[in-house]
Amino acid sequence: MCSVCLKIPCDSRCPNAPDQQPVMICAECKEGIYEGDEYFEGFEGPVCKECMDEKDLKEILEMFGEEMKQAEVE
Repeated sequence: MCSVCLKIPCDSRCPNAPDQQPVMICAECKEGIYEGDEYFEGFEGPVCKECMDEKDLKEILEMFGEEMKQAEVE
């Protein structure tokens, strides 16, 4: 039993608790995605919510392989 939090295993807020390990790594920022985090499964790999929040609509559509077209008179 931990002498600080009095739990087995330590509470996640305890200073004696082991560092949390990421479940996966974001393909954009290379930071960890941890249990309970939201993410998008992209073609290049998982993308964390923070990276998705920073993208504009055009960038999101490009992630799906779509691109803007230019209108032309036929």
